Amino acid sequence: MRNIVLIALFFLVACSDAASHSTQPETQTSKSAGSTSKVGEAPVKLKIHVNDTAFTATFEENSSAEAFAEFLAQGDLTLNMHDYGSFEKVADLPRSFPRNDKQIDTDAGDIILYQGNSITIYYDKNSWNFTRLARIDNVNKKRLKEILGKGNVKATFSVE
Repeated sequence: MRNIVLIALFFLVACSDAASHSTQPETQTSKSAGSTSKVGEAPVKLKIHVNDTAFTATFEENSSAEAFAEFLAQGDLTLNMHDYGSFEKVADLPRSFPRNDKQIDTDAGDIILYQGNSITIYYDKNSWNFTRLARIDNVNKKRLKEILGKGNVKATFSVE
């Protein structure tokens, strides 16, 4: 009986070792949030037009950003955004999106999903449980505050 147990144990270890050293190549996919692109294709970018200024933003890699990008692929979304707390512009979305909330510190240029049904463009700092959708490329706090800082704005979101 002891020999059978030892043989069975040896067999299990050998199979486990062989499986972990498989010669099959690993497949790797590259997927940007909001993108169904294959390896080598450019990632989908978020475009934001506020008044006469256009920005591009890089999507986060989470299901919220992917769902938002898929929604925008059906057509542009224009929202009237109002100021909140002198550090962000916020608007209600036409539908809810999946949440990936976690405690984060926002910074100027962050595009945030709030409670699954509001979108926020930050032009200053904040800290809360949020889902980051994207981050505006190549912009600083001063420039964003000039564009977003006073009164309501009309913002159009689209994908490129």
